[in-house]
Amino acid sequence: MKDYASYSFWLETSGDDLVPRPPLDGSIAVDVAVMGAGYTGLWTAYYLLKRDPSLRVAVVEREISGFGASGRNGGWCTPSFPVSVGLLRERFGAEAARAVSSAMFDTIDEMERVVAEEGIDAQWARGGALRLARGEQQRPSIEGAYRALDALGMADRYELLDAAQVAARVRVTDVVGAFAIPDAASIHPARLVRGLARVVERRGGTIYEQTPVTDYETGRAPRLITPYGNVRATTIVLAGEAYSQQLPKLERTLVPMYSLIVLTEPLSESDWDQIGWRNRELIASSRMSVDYLNRTADGRILFGGRGAPYQMHSRIDDGLDRHEPTHAMLRRMTVEWFPMLKDVRFTHAWGGPLGMPRDWMPTTSYDAAAGVARAGGYTGQGVAAANLFGRILADLIAGEVTPLTQLPTVNHRSPRWEPEPLRWLGIRYAQEGFAKLDREAERTGRAPTGRTLVERIGRH
Repeated sequence: MKDYASYSFWLETSGDDLVPRPPLDGSIAVDVAVMGAGYTGLWTAYYLLKRDPSLRVAVVEREISGFGASGRNGGWCTPSFPVSVGLLRERFGAEAARAVSSAMFDTIDEMERVVAEEGIDAQWARGGALRLARGEQQRPSIEGAYRALDALGMADRYELLDAAQVAARVRVTDVVGAFAIPDAASIHPARLVRGLARVVERRGGTIYEQTPVTDYETGRAPRLITPYGNVRATTIVLAGEAYSQQLPKLERTLVPMYSLIVLTEPLSESDWDQIGWRNRELIASSRMSVDYLNRTADGRILFGGRGAPYQMHSRIDDGLDRHEPTHAMLRRMTVEWFPMLKDVRFTHAWGGPLGMPRDWMPTTSYDAAAGVARAGGYTGQGVAAANLFGRILADLIAGEVTPLTQLPTVNHRSPRWEPEPLRWLGIRYAQEGFAKLDREAERTGRAPTGRTLVERIGRH
C-alpha cells in the first residue's frame, strides 16, 4: 500500500489513518455513479443525498478520498474564479459576470455553514485574503482588478489598501499596496475532504477506493468500467479533475499543471511578533507566475507556486510532485518575503497536478439523454468552486431549473488542447514567458504592457 501520508502535510495531519476503503468487488447498479472522491465528486454526492436520501449513490476512487488536489492544495477557500470578472463580462455579459461573482461569495457562506452543521474539523479561519503589490510594477494589476469590479457595481465586496494598512495586518518586504477580499477562509484541505467523505457515507453513499475507472459508457446503459466490475447507473458523474484526461475519451480536455508547495516548521512567537499575520489572511502577490501563502493553524508558513515545467503528453507521475529547482525557489522566496526567517527550517515539500482547460473556463455539463455529467477545470482555484459545481450538478441531475443552472459555466464547451508536440511547445513557451515578464518587471519597476503574445495567451 502507498504511504498516503507522504503525499502532503495535509494528508499527514488529516487525523485519519488513511487506510483505503474496500475496493469494488463485482458489478453493481446504482442511481448515480461518481468517478473521483475529491471535492467535486463528494460535494455532488452530498447534495444529491441531502436532496433525496433514497438515492443509491456510489463514489469510485482510484486511490483514497482526497488523494489528488483536494488533499494537497494551498488551503485557500476564496470567492475568486479562474476567469476574471472582466473577461467573464466580455464573453458572457455583465449580468452573467455578476451572477458568477455573487454565486462564489454565497459559496463561502454555504461551505462555512455545512462545515459547522456536519461537524467537519476543517480548521476554518475566515480571515480574508490579500493580493499584494510587491513593488510599483504590480500596482496596476490590483488597481485594474478593483476597477473591473467597480464597473460591475461589486467593488463594495473588496478594498484597496495602502502599504501602511497592509503592514498593520502582515509585514512583507517591498509591499506598496494590496487588493483585499474580506470573504475568504484558510482551511485544512485534507480534513475537509476526508470529513466530507465520512458525511457522504453517513448520508447513505458508498465509497469504493483503490478502484480505478478505466473507461465509461453513456447512452441507454451508462456505466463506469473498472478492473473489478462495472458500476451501472442512471447517471454517471465524471469528477476526476486533472486525472480525468488520462481516460482516452477525455484526452486533451484538460492539461495537468503541477503546483508545488514548501512548508516551514512552526514559528516562534517572536517571529510572529515581527511578521504580524494574526488573522491568518491568505496572501499572494501579483506575479504572473503565481504564488500563494497560508498561515497554518499550527503556526507554519506555507508557500506555493507554479514553477514546475509542463511534461510532454500531459504526463502525471508521483515523481513530478517534487521538482527541486521549484521547491528551492519557493524556499528562497519565503525568506525574501520574510527576511527574519533566514534560519528557518523547512519540514515539508510536495506538489500535485491541477486541471487546466484550454480557455481557462471551468465547466459543469449534463446530458440527460447520455446519462453523463461532468465538472472541473478549476486551474488551481477549485476549493470553493467545487462546492458550487457540486450544487449545480445536483440541480441539473435532479432536473431543476435554478439560478445556479443558468450560470455561464453550465454546458460550456472549452476547446480541446492541441496535440503534442504543439501542446508542449505552447505551454512551455507560456511558462517561460511569464517567468521572464516577472523578472523584467522586477528589474525595471515597470508593469508588463499587456500587449505581448504571452500575456494575450495567458489572459484570464
